[in-house]
Amino acid sequence: MLGAERRAVSVRASELAELTPGRTGNLSVRREDRFAVTPTGVAYDRIDAGDVPVVDFEGDRIAGELAPSSETPMHTAIYREFGPGAIVHTHSPWSSTLAILHEPIPPVHYMLALAGTTVPVADYATYGTPALAANAVEAMEAADAEACLLANHGLLATGDDLDAALETAVNVEYTARIYCQAKAVGDPVELSPDEMGAVAEKFEGYGQEE
Repeated sequence: MLGAERRAVSVRASELAELTPGRTGNLSVRREDRFAVTPTGVAYDRIDAGDVPVVDFEGDRIAGELAPSSETPMHTAIYREFGPGAIVHTHSPWSSTLAILHEPIPPVHYMLALAGTTVPVADYATYGTPALAANAVEAMEAADAEACLLANHGLLATGDDLDAALETAVNVEYTARIYCQAKAVGDPVELSPDEMGAVAEKFEGYGQEE
């Protein structure tokens, strides 16, 4: 069941180590109305495809030997509301810094267009709860964004596939870092909504055809 998606989770989970400490991050890949998600509390390099849990949109594990991520309610809510192909959640330091400040990331760099014009902050709720899931959905919906900061917690990023979700997470973290650095020196200058829209259109045709 979801063999390709479970392999993708097991292979790509190690990339979370570059974005988040210990075993605190998680990712998932969807096919139709179920998704493969990292198991809870397992070191990234010890995740085998056969053990990767498969979860349905009711939040029930339907395959896999290990319990799914504690943030499964958030993954489920995001898939049901927005239907992305993959989700990445990290505690990356610069994004988490702004999340602790309850400060959104404004459009100070064009690479943020991968996530939307602004990355909003979802209200705080205890990790792994339906309340946190609802807050993330509300924040992303209000900002028309594909990522959000989770107050006093970390970063949530989505994408059409796992490559896109990871790329968005990396670029949001990069923008969070340079925004914090710029604020320490002076007053950051934001790009206009028109410019961010133009960049988003350019991104749609960026790269080489396969």
